[in-house]
Amino acid sequence: MPKIAEIETTPNPNARKFVLREPLTGGVTRSFESAAQARTDALAAALFAIPHVTNVFYVDRWLTVTQDGGADWQDLIRKLAEPVRAAAAYNPAAPGPVGAARVPVAGSPADESRLRAINALLDERVRPALRRDGGDILIVSLVGNQLTIHYQGACGTCPSAITGTLAGIEGLLHAIEPDMQIVAV
Repeated sequence: MPKIAEIETTPNPNARKFVLREPLTGGVTRSFESAAQARTDALAAALFAIPHVTNVFYVDRWLTVTQDGGADWQDLIRKLAEPVRAAAAYNPAAPGPVGAARVPVAGSPADESRLRAINALLDERVRPALRRDGGDILIVSLVGNQLTIHYQGACGTCPSAITGTLAGIEGLLHAIEPDMQIVAV
């Protein structure tokens, strides 16, 4: 049963990050944008059963919950804390979560190599900051000069992710590939 170490605000006013004392996963990212997506995940399903929850994202020792803006955070946090505390801590001997990981699509073998380089750059320069803020970025595809990304967790509906962070990622990637087009979906 993960204990909550602290609850942090994020740049997204509709998201809160729960920092936990025990891990929920062994490095596997779990991201849900609807109750239907969460139906096979006990923790996410319990959180989506609480009115106003619109997104659940978790990995290792933290979890981010996004709401629709219609709830008071103090009241909502009390309700969210119950299923978070009741969730099973990660057990490496237990079977992993059901569902396949999303694998980015590359348009060609040359794109595969470029995709690895882009992911390495994002791992080093972008993802740590997004994770501190309760979110992440997923590469959906790289086809030719178009990179399609998807923001997760608190970043998914954050105005600064859609504008400032996207511009920062574009600038970073344009330094290595000037013709790269980045599309957020």
